Order: sequence, then structure tokens, then C-alpha cells
Amino acid sequence: MEEKQKADILLTADRTLMSNYHHNEFLGFGTCAPPNFVPEWLFSYLFFPPIETNSHQPWTAPYGLRKTEAQLIKEGFNVDTVSPQYLGKYLKDAKVLGVHAMDPFGLGPASTTLAALFKKEPYLAKYFQALLTSPQVREAKKRGLKIIVGGPGAWQFKYRAKAAKYLGVDCVLEGEGENVVGKLFKAALEGQELPGHYEVGVGEVPSLEEIPDIQKPSINGLLEIGRGCCRGCQFCNVTLRPLRWYPLEKVERELNVNLNSGKVHGACLHAEDVMLYGSKNTTPDPEKLLKLHQNVMKRCESISWSHCSLAAIASSPKVFGQISEIIQQKQNWWGVEIGIETGSSEIAKKIMPAKAHPFSADKWHDVVVEGMGLAHDNKLVPACTLIVGLPDETEDDITKTMDLVDDLKGMRSLIVPLFFVPLGHLTNKDWFTKTQLSQRHKELLIQCAEHDFYWVDNLLDWSFTGKWYSRVMKEFYKGFSAIAKHKVREIE
Repeated sequence: MEEKQKADILLTADRTLMSNYHHNEFLGFGTCAPPNFVPEWLFSYLFFPPIETNSHQPWTAPYGLRKTEAQLIKEGFNVDTVSPQYLGKYLKDAKVLGVHAMDPFGLGPASTTLAALFKKEPYLAKYFQALLTSPQVREAKKRGLKIIVGGPGAWQFKYRAKAAKYLGVDCVLEGEGENVVGKLFKAALEGQELPGHYEVGVGEVPSLEEIPDIQKPSINGLLEIGRGCCRGCQFCNVTLRPLRWYPLEKVERELNVNLNSGKVHGACLHAEDVMLYGSKNTTPDPEKLLKLHQNVMKRCESISWSHCSLAAIASSPKVFGQISEIIQQKQNWWGVEIGIETGSSEIAKKIMPAKAHPFSADKWHDVVVEGMGLAHDNKLVPACTLIVGLPDETEDDITKTMDLVDDLKGMRSLIVPLFFVPLGHLTNKDWFTKTQLSQRHKELLIQCAEHDFYWVDNLLDWSFTGKWYSRVMKEFYKGFSAIAKHKVREIE
């Protein structure tokens, strides 16, 4: 058999991203935590065990990395995607290393919040930086290796400009890179000078036709069904991108790539609001939604969603119930991440007026309660986010958020308070830090920890029934919740 030509381009991600999280996306949140009372070897096994490999190459990889891989293959480059623990075996022949970054410096909302409470760098940042400063990568840099970093966390290099030089990063690519990634890697291969930070312009954002299908399977069967968002929340980067929905045929092609691998048996539908699939506004399209779920569930053992909005659920209880019936033919529940952000209608009107559409932002509290109630009744389990320290937030706004959390007490969910990070249209605002926490803020953080503590047994029972580590996970979450509450109370 003819030996495969060794690749000029390697793609990888750090250990926290190159994991299937025991086939449960909820566990991915564990990577945002800093080292804690659980030994690192055990914590990493419980939350981000290393991905299974074949000849050092991962059977599955982060979806964004697979898109970059597909684009480079499409343009004729010789590419290998390699697990980080085996990277050193391939670097001798490589000229360019592409690294997928989610939260390289722990500046994301979840990471900054936990880092502030525990006063340590989160695992995501620790492992990303360890990857680039490893002896193997350092030695390859001396031989002329070029490093290009991209992914959802690329924006963080703007706040850590000196770190790029220290880590040996030659170019940071920020934004949807399909139309530029080939040019950058070609320039790197030819020894041309690379831009230190390349931000994809509006005219370079790919159309649907320009977005390639993944060629190899993604972690936990993640399937992108659309890009962009029509809600326009000021604190979010995604709203700066145009809305595009993948046609069902494209979704099915990528589904086939995952399922035909024999290593993926489910699907995680990814969009900023799965309930709006195929719609032209903030009203769900029942026909397209139902057809999507029928086709996917016909082929898969399980399904989950990346994100959805409570307004879309509340506006279409009938179609949401029908989707639940389709999913529950094969599984008892499914998960999703949902942004609540605030319980204050005044704040909602100022920075996220369309998040409640087709309802009025004045009714935000009621929309959240209605949507969460429907989720509970239909066995959708949300991991909800709240933003602590939003611009112009008052004590009254915090009180209204606490009132909302109190009204959600009987609804199965996790509620995660996150410190405000200046993104989207609010990049000129100040970061929120723990020194700005008021007594009311602390009470809100403790209230959320108590809510999660109440539901953790139920959620873990659903998630890990029959798994030996179920009891360990329960004890960890209980302990982590108790310590988090203690840390909040310690803040002066």
C-alpha cells in the first residue's frame, strides 16, 4: 500500500476541546472551571476525557475545526487533523499548524466568573497555552513552523496582544474564515509575512454556497443548521453576522458524514436559535422545523440542541410539543443552552428588545416563565445564562432578576450567572469584575447556586443513568455548588 504523503498543514485543538465529554455537551461547561478540590487527573476524566483516535488522528473533532479542514481540502491542501497528545509525532514534517481556540485566555463569561470566584486560571486557558508552549511546538517554531489560530475565542487576542508573540502565534483569524483561510495558509506555506490579526470583513463572509460540508465526523455529531441571528442583542458577536439557514439537503449530507463513521450515533443541532430554523423572522416555521427533526431522528439514536430562545418556544407551543413528541420516541429528554440574561424588562428594552419577539420586551419576565414552563413540561432541559453587571444595571434590575429566578424554582434547569464581557455592540463598555459585586449581586449568585443544587440530582440521574461515575458526579456538583456559595460570601 502506498504510504500517504505527510501533511504540510496540521490542525489541532487543546485537550479540553478534543473531547466528547462522555457524549454529554453539558459536561463541556466543566472546562471553564479552574483547578479545584477534585484532583486534575480525575476532573479531566470526568469532564473532558481524551478523544478516541485512529493512528493518532481523532475519530471526531470540533465542528469548527472540521469546517476549516474541509475548506483546505476543497482548495487542494494536504491536511492532517491530529489529537494534541500526539502532535509531536507529526510536527517534524509540518510547515503550518492551525489551532482551534474556544477560550484561550479564559476571558469568556463563564470562565471569568469562575476565575473571579476561585482566583485561578480555568482549564480551557491552561490547556490552550500549554499546547502552544510545549517543547515539541517550541522546537518546531525554531525550525520555521507557522502557527495560525482561529475559532470562537480568536477575539480574545485583542485583549492579550503580547501573548501572541509569547505563544509563537503568527496570525489570528477572527470571524467566518471560509473565504480567507486558504489565502492565509498558502501565504504561510510560501514563507510570506502574515497579518498578526486578520478580522474577516463584511464582504468576505461566506454565502451558503461557499460554506463546505464537513468531510470527517464532528464531536458528538454536532451539525450546524444555520449561521447568524436576527434578534440583535447588543452584547453578542453573532448578531453582527448575516442570518443564513442551511437547506435540509446540506444538513443531511453532514449527518451522513457523522453517522457513516460508525463512531457517532446522535446529533446536536447547532444554531443561535434552533426553533427558528428556516424562518425569515422571529416566528418559527412549523413545516421546516418538523421536517428537520423527523429526518434527523429517523437516523439518530439521540438529539440535542445547542441554543434556542424562550420567545420562540412560548410563541409556538403546539409545534414545540410536536417536536418533543418526535424526540421522545427515542429518548426521555434533551438539552439546550438558553440565554435569559436578565429579569428586568427595562434592561431587556435597552439592550435586547428583539429577544422577546414576537412578544414585547415589556413582557420579558412572562415570556421567560412561559417558555421555561413549556420546556419543563416537554422534557427539554435548559442550561440558562444570566448576565451579571450589565451596563446601566440598577439594584432594582437585580431585584427583578432575582424575582424571576424565584419564579423558575419549580422548573428543571441549571441557571448560571456570568459576569458581563464587552462583546458585540458593547465592546466600548467596561468589563464587570468581582470588585463591583454589590450585596444584591452576591445574593443573586447564591440564589442561582441554590437553584442548581436543588436540581442537580434529577439532572444527573437523567444524564448518567447506569454509569458508574454518576455518584461521583453528583458529589462533585454538590461540593462545587457549596464551595461557590462560600466563595461568593467571602467577597468583600
